Formats: sequence, structure tokens, C-alpha cells
Amino acid sequence: MSLNCPTSYKIRYNSMHNNMSHFSLKPFISAVFLLIAFSFGMKAQDGAKIFKQNCAVCHTITDQKLTGPGLAGVAGRVPKPAEAWLSAWIKNNNKVIASGDAYAKTLVANNGGTDAMSEFEFLSDDELKALVAYVVAPPAPVEEVKTASGNGEVAPQAPQGAIDPLYLLLGAVVILALIIGALRSVRHSLRNSQNYKAGLPQEDEISFWQEVKNWMSGHRRLVGVFGIIIVFAGMKSCWNACYNLGVYYDYTTQKGYKPEQPIKFSHKLHAGDNEIACQYCHNTVEKSRHAGIPSVNVCMNCHKGIQKGPQYGEKEIQKIYDASGFNPKTGNYENPENPIKWIKVHTLPDHVYFNHSQHVVVGKQECATCHGDLKKMTVAEQKNPLTMKWCVECHRKTEVAMEGNAYYDRMHKALKEKYKGQYDVKFTVDKIGGLECAKCHY
Repeated sequence: MSLNCPTSYKIRYNSMHNNMSHFSLKPFISAVFLLIAFSFGMKAQDGAKIFKQNCAVCHTITDQKLTGPGLAGVAGRVPKPAEAWLSAWIKNNNKVIASGDAYAKTLVANNGGTDAMSEFEFLSDDELKALVAYVVAPPAPVEEVKTASGNGEVAPQAPQGAIDPLYLLLGAVVILALIIGALRSVRHSLRNSQNYKAGLPQEDEISFWQEVKNWMSGHRRLVGVFGIIIVFAGMKSCWNACYNLGVYYDYTTQKGYKPEQPIKFSHKLHAGDNEIACQYCHNTVEKSRHAGIPSVNVCMNCHKGIQKGPQYGEKEIQKIYDASGFNPKTGNYENPENPIKWIKVHTLPDHVYFNHSQHVVVGKQECATCHGDLKKMTVAEQKNPLTMKWCVECHRKTEVAMEGNAYYDRMHKALKEKYKGQYDVKFTVDKIGGLECAKCHY
């Protein structure tokens, strides 16, 4: 059985169908292409990030040789297809060598018969693909904005600092003193003018301080009230200063202290953008009471290959080479060494004991708790006052990290039995002796 439709209906249907296809497919196709392009951009960006985190210590994407060879033009040197061979080599190079690959054997022979390259089997297929794409076709270097001297450095932005409020106050005092002096002169002149018209003798002009003394003699009660207020305000200021003991013992260690370091090191670039763990540089923070200042050898682990920064070019990294005696042209440590004189930002008084490992490992505290979010700081700055009041308040509100913490297993078991049925009890640090004087002062 067939269904015959009128010709006019067929024409209208075909026209409607074509119009629907015309208006629905184009946006869909465009969206697909945009998604592909966006995904490709993200892949390239992820590849650069993965390279910095895993490969930049031993390789560069230029011709420069570090521990491993430079990777410029690597796609033309390895067997075809280059992407597939590189993926297999990066993921498990020992497996490629064991397969009898001729080029792999050549690489091993050129490296003294051994291959010290790590295996990266933890990388997912997408991450591996992004990394290979970055190595095969790295993006062109961004041209730097040159200064007027044309030395290739990025022109620093002028600081936009506000006027110091102290200067404003001093200026206001000076202007007020000038106005008072002018008004007193005008008043004295008017009085003598009236005395002259009335036939009275002229008055001698008295000093400002003598006039103040005369006023105070005539308003003793008011002066007494002001004196009591000033005394109590002074006592309150002394009390606040004692309660915040730890801020004023050294003018360089107050909240907001941000000294200029001998090398312009950016925590935002290293810990934020490149996601380098704090413990990589401050490697004693989990083992000692001190976090430790990174040695220049730690810097050279990366900067032996990374010789140019995104903001200051080669200028600041050259200071690291000067400190370590490294010659970037020859790749050898052959120059005199000059230690870096870093300026300490967070300093506690000598009578205060603080243990980093106890807070980081046992207390499971993040670095940002005391130091602020350094991942967003270009220049390290003291964000918290680090006073006794601040530490005490932290101990009163911070709960003890007992769950899954072997350090507190026995204590946790005893406390659960002691406070059984009291579900609202919160074991903060002050409840386990966190406010005892001898904990921090000995």
C-alpha cells in the first residue's frame, strides 16, 4: 500500500526540511570546530606545563644539552612516525630498548652504554599526547618588550604608591600653625587699632605658649578632664602594646614587612603558576624545626636548563649562576662562588620556640596558615602578625588532626573513652596543652 501525497505538500515539506538543515547544521558544525580548536589550545598549554614539571630538569626544547640532549628538531631524528616512537620512549624507554629498536640502542651507546632516563608510565594518554605535541612543535618564544636602553629586559612598571599619611599629617600641622599665627597677628593689630581710637595704650604681643598657659589657668576643670582622658588613653596603648608583644621588638618584622631580596624571586611564578611544591625548595620543613633556606644547588636543579625567565629575562637567573660559579656557555662549574644573602621575612623572637615539622607533619597545617597564600605573592610578605595573641587564638580554634594520624592514636583512643557520648566536644590544640607557657617559652 502506498501513500500518495499531493505535490504541493511535498514541495512545502522539502522546503521546510532544507531550511531546517540549513539553519541547524551550520551552528553545530561551527561549535564542533571551536571545541576542537579550544581543545587543541588546551593540549598545547598542558604540554608546556607537563614538560616543565617532568622534563625541564634534564632537557631543553632548544639545541642546548643538559643532562640529556636538546630536543630541538627531535621529530626529524627519531624513527617514523615520530609521535608514536616518542610516546613509547617517554612512557617506558627501557621497554623500547629491550625490543631491539636500533635508534634506541644508538642513544644508549652515545650515553656511555647506560640510559638514566626516568619512566613516565603515570602519564595518561591525553597527557602524553599533549607532551609529545609540545616537544615536536613548541610555540615560538614571546618577544620581550625592550626598555629605552634596548637591552632586552622587560620594562618594569613604575610603582603606584600613595602618599605617606605621616607626611599629610605633618603638612596639615604646618598649615594650621601658619593660619593660627596669621590670625593672632590680625587680632593683635585690630586690638591696638581699637585702643588707638579710644585713646588707650598699645598692648604688647604675648607669645603663643604664654597665651595657652593663661587659657589653662582660667579653665582648670576642663584641663583636668582632658588630662585624665589622656592618661587613660596612654595606659590603654601600653596594654595593647604588651598584649601584642612580638610585633614591636624589631621594626623589620611587622605585619606587611616585604623586603627587596638580592634576587627577584617570584613565589607566584614558581609555587603558583608552575605548581612547584613548597617542600621541594624548603626541604627541611617536614624534618626540622626550621623550614630552611634553599641552597643554590636546589635552584640549579632547574635553572641549569632554564636560563631565561618570563619577566626579567636572563638578568636575575645570571645572579644564580654567579652564586654557584656556573658558566652557562660551557655548562661547567668553573667560576668563583658568591653566596646569596637572602633577607629573612618571617622572624620570631629568640625566646620563642616554634617547630615547623610539628605543625606541618603532626598538626597537618598548610604553609598558608602562617605565611599567607604565597602562591599569589610575587614578593614574599609577612601577612600575619605572628604575635603571642595570634598564636594563642589559633590554638584555641584549630582542632587536633587525630583521625588517621599515628602520632595521636593512643591519645585519641583514651579521649574517646573519656568523653564517650559527648558528641559536641571539639578537641582543639588548647585542650591538649597548647596554651602551656613551656610549650613555646623555655
